[in-house]
Amino acid sequence: MPLLFVGHGSPMNAIVDNRFSRSWKELGSTLPTPQAILSISAHWLTRGTRVLAMQQPKTIHDFGGFPEELFAQQYPAPGAPEFAKATQRLSTKQHIVLDDEWGFDHGTWSILMQMFPKAHIPVYQLSIDYGKPMSYHYELAQEIRSLREIGVMVIGSGNIVHNLRAINFRDDAKPYDWAIEFDSKIREWIENGNHASVIEFQKLGAVAQLAHPSYDHFLPLMYVLGFQHAQETPSFFNDDFDMSSVSMRSMIYHI
Repeated sequence: MPLLFVGHGSPMNAIVDNRFSRSWKELGSTLPTPQAILSISAHWLTRGTRVLAMQQPKTIHDFGGFPEELFAQQYPAPGAPEFAKATQRLSTKQHIVLDDEWGFDHGTWSILMQMFPKAHIPVYQLSIDYGKPMSYHYELAQEIRSLREIGVMVIGSGNIVHNLRAINFRDDAKPYDWAIEFDSKIREWIENGNHASVIEFQKLGAVAQLAHPSYDHFLPLMYVLGFQHAQETPSFFNDDFDMSSVSMRSMIYHI
């Protein structure tokens, strides 16, 4: 199955018609139908790693200050408990706990509503243990990489640059120089297959700190790179910025 990293940005992208949501719709119409979708979202941070194993996960509205229309949205896709159990079995080095309390957070449903609006494909999520080093997430993805060979489409949902403190709401907002610098460097490393440098992105110093005051939205990229096969190369889309400090850069890998 194809492998995706999606810059999800604002939750409003779930219901508005803009260049980002249109790209998601177009992509969804071209993708093969998987047996299940595994989402690694920036918005499910845990202590320990958990995998969603519910039959009918709920839609979580994990945000505030948005229009009522956004809170009314539901994404009623079925869960994928058998694939969750398979994910748990594949990880022999790390212990993954089956979870029956979470659901679909907006890092997952905001993009899937546009890509797969019928909500007919089973979906499950893998949590992110925020206390672990970058290498942990990359190596865990490598352990469970064979999920792609049994019909699971993996989607990492975050942002390559994500600094909410620096957001500029003006219609003519331009990206900051430091945001462009960080986004360009990460793209270069990804294109060259230089995963080690991406994992050690904090060595970029002040630029990395500005791009990610917290690195929750960067962590899904660790999983996507870990799921990548050596012969795959990325195709980028939505390679633009929103509100000056959020990179919407996304990519897809095909074998």
